[in-house]
Amino acid sequence: MSAADLRLRVEAHVRRHGLIDPGGEILCLVSGGADSTCLWHALGALGYRVAALHVDHGLRGAESEEDARFCRERLGAEVVSAPGPGRSEAALRDLRYSIAPDRLRATGHTASDQVETVLQRLVSGGSTRGIEVRRRDGVVRPLLTLWREETEAYCRAEDLPFRVDSSNAQTQRGLIRAEILPLLRRLHPAAERNLLALAAERPRLPRRTERALLGLIASPAGSARVDLGSGLLAAREYDDVWLERSPVSLAQPVRWGPWLLASSLPGLRVRTWRAGDRLAGRRRKVQDVFVDAKVPRSERELWPLVVRGDEVVAIPGLVELDGVTARREDEA
Repeated sequence: MSAADLRLRVEAHVRRHGLIDPGGEILCLVSGGADSTCLWHALGALGYRVAALHVDHGLRGAESEEDARFCRERLGAEVVSAPGPGRSEAALRDLRYSIAPDRLRATGHTASDQVETVLQRLVSGGSTRGIEVRRRDGVVRPLLTLWREETEAYCRAEDLPFRVDSSNAQTQRGLIRAEILPLLRRLHPAAERNLLALAAERPRLPRRTERALLGLIASPAGSARVDLGSGLLAAREYDDVWLERSPVSLAQPVRWGPWLLASSLPGLRVRTWRAGDRLAGRRRKVQDVFVDAKVPRSERELWPLVVRGDEVVAIPGLVELDGVTARREDEA
């Protein structure tokens, strides 16, 4: 593949994901390696207004100094000193990304990095989540469709010198790159492309949440609930499944959908309707109250109930209780 063809692939990826405005400004985070050198040169050749930034962690003595000099002289990079001894790889990454947060920044991550990330996360946490095309802080990855061998070939084709980090072999990524991936290729020649495909799959729910939901669906009980954490419950009533908030104390005013609830009475909580709920001290079912008030079934599962223990003491807008106020803001 020619250098021009590679640039067309980069441009197609950038346009597909809207990473950089046409002719827009972009700050390339450069290390001096083939990937970031390719990034800097290709984006400039495509007509983007490119600047470069090198973060010097000073981890490799004279070699780090030479990396910084290379980036400054060859790539025109601004060099920022951010001492890294004693910091983890993740902490160093966060430190780099904390610099120039007001500017759109790009990194030279490639498909090869994507494969290594998927493999690392798969064995360490069971996740196949890959590198994001765009981070939440705005950092973008224009080279994710290229392989590392292609960025090196691009640099040679364009007569671009680049640096080689001697410490790579000592990292987890270095172990994956030098030892694990060659073994996987022996098992199957398409191992890397198959791992790359995992990163494109839709993210799965956390395993605990998956197990809880599967157990809820498989339960022989006519109705059941499971706690999903983070203030959420999953509920099933025969063939219907929905999410609802966990009970919330009414010691302070509570906003529940369009409702604003408050009370000076102790021991009250707010939750949603459950099959079999009855009004406190009465035989009347909450479901019958909803039916008589012509509340659609789709709204019943989100309607707030005020409870004390397991007893329903008020249904805002339908059954009032002295000491509890309820105002529906969408009707104000």
